[in-house]
Amino acid sequence: MPDLAPTVLFADDDLLVVDKPAGLLSVPARGEDRQDCLAARVQAMHPEALIVHRLDAATSGLVLFARGLEMLRRMSRAFEQRVVGKQYVAVVHGHVAQEAGEIDLPLGEDADNRPRQIVDPLRGRRALTRYQVLERLGTGADAATRVALKPVTGRAHQLRVHLLAIGHPIVGDPLYTAPERSIPSSSAAFARMHLHAARIAFIHPRTRVALQFDSPVPF
Repeated sequence: MPDLAPTVLFADDDLLVVDKPAGLLSVPARGEDRQDCLAARVQAMHPEALIVHRLDAATSGLVLFARGLEMLRRMSRAFEQRVVGKQYVAVVHGHVAQEAGEIDLPLGEDADNRPRQIVDPLRGRRALTRYQVLERLGTGADAATRVALKPVTGRAHQLRVHLLAIGHPIVGDPLYTAPERSIPSSSAAFARMHLHAARIAFIHPRTRVALQFDSPVPF
């Protein structure tokens, strides 16, 4: 059983930056067995903490909490205005051909297969992801690529669906990678989705100091 204990990397009177392990929900879900989550665990230590944004349960990495409603309002506005810098690292199947690029594809809910999302040119909301190749791994069926990802927008499952759409699903993705696709030998020790929120950067809403936090990629 993996250790699902979150780590608080930063705390002041206004904000918390927390490192979420893979496998832990960000917020409660339906069902009595799905109440354990990052928000509940952080609130057990800091009752006034309010989650500002979420990561999928299978994704690990940095999550920001506001201490009180005023800080939540300020940081939520910063996310809406896209002035919070986020960087993820993923390992995807296959060798990504271009060294860097953009994926600009609208996304919407797959009504017949919730919670899956799909590329939806008619009803989808605009979604933009920038990527850069960090390393190409393996060959043939074992080929994989380590990429840095910067989501400009923040749609549900955006990185997962965008990478699938260009033919490079994330290794270990339980929703969007076919079960028969094995984990490349270079990543076989990590039986999880290979997506990690590695960096977050923002201006502190009270002090106006620029802050950046990094979390080591665990795969």
